[in-house]
Amino acid sequence: MTIWDAVKQQNTDEVRRILTETPSVIDETDSDGTPVWFLAAKSGNLELVRYIVEYSRASMNTVDAKNRNILHYGAMSGAVPLCRYLVEKVGMDILSGDRDLVTPYQIASEGGHRELAAYFEEKVGAPYEEMYHNPVRRGMFPDPSIVRVGEDYYMVNSSFIFFPCIPISHSRDLVHWEIIGHAITNPAWSKLGGLEGGRGYWAPDISYDNGTFYITATYRLNDTGTVYRRQIVISSDRPEGPYSEPAYIEEDGIDPSIFHDDDGRHYMLLNRGARIFELSSDCKRQISEARLLYYGAQKRAPEGPHLLHKDGWYYLFLAEGGTGVGHRISVARSRTLFGDYEPCPYNPIMRQEDENAGIWRCGHGKPVQTPAGDWYMVYLCGRKLWREAETGPAVCSMLGRETALDPIRWTPDGWPIVNERKGPGVLQKRPPLPLYTPKEAYGMQWISPREPDPDGVRIEGNRFVLQGSRAPLADVAARNLCLRRQSDFAFEAGVKLCMPRLSDGQEAGIICYYDENSWVSYALGRDGEGLFLQAKEHIGKETLAHEKTWLPREAEDIAAAAGDGAERAEAGRPFIEFGVRTRGLERQFFAALGNFRCESGTLADVYYLCDEGVSMGKRFTGAMVGMYAYAGESGLTVTFEDFVYKGN
Repeated sequence: MTIWDAVKQQNTDEVRRILTETPSVIDETDSDGTPVWFLAAKSGNLELVRYIVEYSRASMNTVDAKNRNILHYGAMSGAVPLCRYLVEKVGMDILSGDRDLVTPYQIASEGGHRELAAYFEEKVGAPYEEMYHNPVRRGMFPDPSIVRVGEDYYMVNSSFIFFPCIPISHSRDLVHWEIIGHAITNPAWSKLGGLEGGRGYWAPDISYDNGTFYITATYRLNDTGTVYRRQIVISSDRPEGPYSEPAYIEEDGIDPSIFHDDDGRHYMLLNRGARIFELSSDCKRQISEARLLYYGAQKRAPEGPHLLHKDGWYYLFLAEGGTGVGHRISVARSRTLFGDYEPCPYNPIMRQEDENAGIWRCGHGKPVQTPAGDWYMVYLCGRKLWREAETGPAVCSMLGRETALDPIRWTPDGWPIVNERKGPGVLQKRPPLPLYTPKEAYGMQWISPREPDPDGVRIEGNRFVLQGSRAPLADVAARNLCLRRQSDFAFEAGVKLCMPRLSDGQEAGIICYYDENSWVSYALGRDGEGLFLQAKEHIGKETLAHEKTWLPREAEDIAAAAGDGAERAEAGRPFIEFGVRTRGLERQFFAALGNFRCESGTLADVYYLCDEGVSMGKRFTGAMVGMYAYAGESGLTVTFEDFVYKGN
């Protein structure tokens, strides 16, 4: 009898005999990477698992190919005595996440194991329905900065070259958020034209003082000329804006934040390390030279500085380690503003140490306190998408950097630590705040790469009127795309295009977009032979045009009878429906016009829509999906309606 047979038969005596003779077989795994002894936990047999834990050489740090540990398998059994033993005696974590961010608590709750879920609830302190999953802001919401005013929380995130610039989100429970405005909505002020993907507005900070909201950010230019970075400051008496025209501060660096001290003076901090200088009373002018406060604990790529004055200490929070695997948050403190700052003995207070975890590159955080005195940290993170291929990236960052939330505990010696230094939380108790239901306006989620042309994008309820771009999608001069953030690895999206009258070379349709160097589209086009549907992949400097599918004659008749796109929509003219189905790196497009149906072949590996996909420019934004039209030198107006996005 093999160890596999003995475990499957739950024969503890036989398992004992086999392991006594051949101890190493406990390390055997099946073709899916599942250790043999995990099957014992899945059976719920406490006697068998106890023997393996206490007498075999099995390591309790073992995980399977999906990064699931023994408690994940114990939860599958629903056996309370077994899971109690694993939690209370072995020390397994109820909230540990696998590669897909599934926890033992989730397995028990969604698997219908009520008694086990009740036990987990007792240990965690909250029912599963009152937990939240990280990240709390999904899709491209990197570099969070937060401020509380009364019972309201406001957050800003980087927007790079996308317009409108710098989303401003609102919440009352720190978990559910809605965009309520943008920091820069005037195209004359945004200055995005000509900037390459990944440039633009980096790492904004929001603060509040004496009735005024302040937002500062780095305006990142292309790597030409002699000035690469400038800092902007804007202000408003309303969190959603409108905000003032940007004032520029010509101090080199990135990731600025504004600190309002108790004496009424204002300061800006920015990297490298944490440098500080004083601002004018309106925070729009630099009135002192920059000086270094502290360079950091790890001392690699120190950035994202934020100051907090609490209990007589100035706490200085820094992001370090670069924005990849080594990203982290550290803290130092001083009794006086200008130091010297001593590093926290518990640094880094946030870092993902598990290389196989589903959440990684965690850093760039800012603390916030609730009215009841509880503390939380918002910080950036990324969710991993694994890719099986001989060449190219093994892990893809398709959704960009997102925003996570974890609790802060202050130690008896006065230091903040995040999530007990266990790294990013996958599943956490919801903050003890009233549940908030966002009511985000439909138009707030839509963005364009760089400023649209005047009247280039009009959003009227569920209708989108786009002027076709004169420049192709691969050009930084392309305009008038209408996009929303991709927030799920698997989703379906669809939209209706009012049948346009196209000239040769023009096209309109649906697009999955990263930047001008990386996108895949499925569109209605025309050439000298007629109307067709076609998928195109743009990867770096090359565009792969897939085989055309020609539309039937009745489509030509509809197009010939069509006038302006907006006129057709009002007249009830036929629509051509576009859609895309996705799962991980797969994309499949489809279209329908009356009884005519068409599907593209499955694109199995759109790795180029990820940060790691193409070695061109600054790549740390995130994938999007939306609508576009290309006009070339001729005019073209198209109307889309009823865009739907559904995460799976």
